[in-house]
Amino acid sequence: MIQGYLWPVRASRLVELTSLLQTRGRMTSRQLASQLEVSQRTIIRDIEALSSAGVPVYAVRGQRGGFELLDGFSSGLPAAGYRRDRAAPGAGAQRARVRLSPRGRRLAALTGRPAGLRIRRNASPVPGREDWAEASVRIDSVGSAVLDILALGAEVEVLRPAELRARVGETARKLAELHRDGGPGRPALRALS
Repeated sequence: MIQGYLWPVRASRLVELTSLLQTRGRMTSRQLASQLEVSQRTIIRDIEALSSAGVPVYAVRGQRGGFELLDGFSSGLPAAGYRRDRAAPGAGAQRARVRLSPRGRRLAALTGRPAGLRIRRNASPVPGREDWAEASVRIDSVGSAVLDILALGAEVEVLRPAELRARVGETARKLAELHRDGGPGRPALRALS
């Protein structure tokens, strides 16, 4: 064993495990092990470590069981969904429906954005995007959700509400215009040979 190697890796994995449970909700040990690329036994040990450290993680038994964080728990880590403009809980909050690519799901889990992401397990696949998953996201306002959605780039599609879909599209078009070769007042960039 390499001295000083085990603990930083485990600490990083515990933070990532907490972030996964916050962003995706209930997950089985098999799902967690697959995402974190460790054994299911390692996941069980990590869940025990989180629990003993005071993180309110609990097991749900049964066919749809798994591990879950207590509703309302926030780790306080910036990567786990910090937002300065967040309104008080329940104050005008609504849910948006999005579709995420596999890469988009990984990005959302790593960044914690958008916060409160819940993957829908029973959604029908879309032809040509069979590996994409539908999810719901809690949004406080359309304006504050735009940046969280854009953080995932082309790995997310907003399905509803229509206002959020339109605002994300409009903002993406403005960004594309700003970064297009030969944009307003700028000469076209040429590739170096």
